[in-house]
Amino acid sequence: MALPLLPGYKLRRNVGMDKSHATERKSGIAEMFLEQKPKPKYSEFPKAMGSAVPSWVAFDKQVLSFDAYLQDEVHDKRQENYRIRRYKILFYLEDDTIQVNEPEVKNSGFFQGTSIRRHRIPLPPPDYDQFYTMYHFNINIDVVFYGRTFKIYDCDAFTKNFLKKIGIKLNPPIQCPVDPYMKTRKETVECMQPLRPYESFNTLKKFLEYDRKVLRFFCLWDDSDSWFGDRRQLILHYFLSDDTIEIRELLPHNSGRDPAPLFLERRKLPKYGPPGVYQPGEVTDQMVLNVYHGYRVSRVHGYLFDPCKVGKLKQDFYKDSDLSVGTTINVWGRKVLLCDCDEFTKTYYKTKYGIENSTSISCKPPSPPKIERKIPPYTGFGSEEDSLRSCIGLLPIPRANVQEFNRFMKKDSYGNESNILRFFAKLMTRKRANEDRVFIISYFLSNNTISVFEPIEKNSGHTGGMFLKRMRVKRPGQEIFKSELSEYIQPEELYIGTKVNVNGYIFSLLSADEYTLKFMEKNTHWYPYSNLELALQKLKDEKPKSREIKQVFSVADCNLTKMVDYNTFRDILMNITVGKLTEQEFITIVRHYGVPEEPCSDANVLIAMAHEQFKKTMFEDFDGLISCCVYEDRKKKNVLPKQDIKRLCKSFKLHLADDLLESLLSEFEDNEGQINYKSFFSVLNWRKNKMPELVAISPLKERCEDVWTGMPSPIPSKYINYFKFLEDVYGLEAE
Repeated sequence: MALPLLPGYKLRRNVGMDKSHATERKSGIAEMFLEQKPKPKYSEFPKAMGSAVPSWVAFDKQVLSFDAYLQDEVHDKRQENYRIRRYKILFYLEDDTIQVNEPEVKNSGFFQGTSIRRHRIPLPPPDYDQFYTMYHFNINIDVVFYGRTFKIYDCDAFTKNFLKKIGIKLNPPIQCPVDPYMKTRKETVECMQPLRPYESFNTLKKFLEYDRKVLRFFCLWDDSDSWFGDRRQLILHYFLSDDTIEIRELLPHNSGRDPAPLFLERRKLPKYGPPGVYQPGEVTDQMVLNVYHGYRVSRVHGYLFDPCKVGKLKQDFYKDSDLSVGTTINVWGRKVLLCDCDEFTKTYYKTKYGIENSTSISCKPPSPPKIERKIPPYTGFGSEEDSLRSCIGLLPIPRANVQEFNRFMKKDSYGNESNILRFFAKLMTRKRANEDRVFIISYFLSNNTISVFEPIEKNSGHTGGMFLKRMRVKRPGQEIFKSELSEYIQPEELYIGTKVNVNGYIFSLLSADEYTLKFMEKNTHWYPYSNLELALQKLKDEKPKSREIKQVFSVADCNLTKMVDYNTFRDILMNITVGKLTEQEFITIVRHYGVPEEPCSDANVLIAMAHEQFKKTMFEDFDGLISCCVYEDRKKKNVLPKQDIKRLCKSFKLHLADDLLESLLSEFEDNEGQINYKSFFSVLNWRKNKMPELVAISPLKERCEDVWTGMPSPIPSKYINYFKFLEDVYGLEAE
């Protein structure tokens, strides 16, 4: 029978089909397949009858459900002659298969479930060669399946609607007869009274709901009042499935206690414990009464549960409602404080009891009072740090300060970074013989040590040399024999103009070398006097006198060069600030506004220095250098670029410093950046072109302020551009 096309489906021509459509292809049916649209409603399926759509596609997952019963005869019982058994007949529209199921009825005495498995059922004889279809079913009819007659008395709404749409007139539903056995059994059960008071102890529901759900509290038991007692941390587990409690102990590392598996085994915890020792039978769930039937020849003993529970022992156990953070519970005579709980416990109490704010209590014991260690005073033997080690342990261990080691590795001298602050100082004394003595104070940043050196001067009456070897210098005014460690001079205490007490000798710092001045200007957080803005601010405070200050500088600059010498500039600024400006601040201003001097390079000195290096290393291969230059000179002009000659010098490993080599190349470089290599290397040949040896300059005290004699010059610049200074400080413009 051809099936109708269902709403929501459409046909289209197919290019290739699988094996399941081979039969349709042989019968001449067009090769087609479906494109499924949104699933149609049940009420629209019957409209598809008459289409060529396969039934297994049109009625996929559509089942007709009929309610039927079967009357079975009972031969071996006197109480009943028959039984009424109810069934569900399921007819699958997609392949006309039928399945019969019998719903389970409690205490029916039959094996129930699937009575007839799903398959196509043939019609009863004589039509056994045909099978049941949807047209064989209706309400209030009998159907015979394998000799068993089923009476259909009703069906569901979908089945009624489907049968009406395909044109089957439905019979009115009938009432299913009552099973006499089940009716009698129901009346018997309803009239049955229990022989004793029945009490339900069903905890299965609570177990299934709260199994593996445990509340966890962090507790504290303070047993410090008893002998050898202390504060012990515990974990309380409350099992919601049966209201039992388990307590475990948290043992800190090296506590000295034996680890026990449980502090309290899992059980119900009474609120008022310990209650004492009970007699057997006192603690029970049910009360049993011994019933006496009087004096008889044959004694009959009876027992009955007591519904009133007279004399039953009542015990109060802890519930989840009794536990909260901050509550103290009684654990068999031990007061345990609940200090905190986990996130699951907080969520549980918030959901069930509406408790949101649960302030946790610290379980950690209060820190014991710190006993101040009294260190004996310094004995004078060894350093203070090493002597202190003998007070810390029985076996003195050499002091190993990680911070000092890291500072040493960071501030040690490397490359051009010496990390040494050098100052030019003068000894402050009342002795006339020592008034003119000058010193060089070196401060080593790697370990905060100080060394003092006195330059040797002939016919001065002083030996000179090392005045103080490298060591840490204590600040003045400290006791020698004391318990605390001494304080030492720090680098920020040294700057130009200050006075330093070095082991009783007072030195006035007059100047510093270039590295020291740059270091102080770079670290202005240590040296505020090297901060240019702070120094100029003191001069900006005198802005009302700006016109007079300009006139003073104009008078000093008679030639209108916009520059004044160092001494004039110093006198003017010191008179303006009236002693507010320190020497370090003045040096900072001079370094910023000083006029740089034109460098005068002496080529002979440079060549002599190069000869000294070549003599030390015994380098004589100048002919090889010239040969390489001739090879590189492709144009045969006897000149090469500066970079090429520098590269060749590096390849021959000339032991010359980079700055010395750069100065030599600059002396022989022409306007086009070319160097005559033959003349250059001929001059450097110390065998053929001998130069007078350099005479070591004696490190005498500076008599001339513009010559370096091994000590820092007290004048950073000879002339100062006062015009730029006035413009930055007071905003004065040129006239």
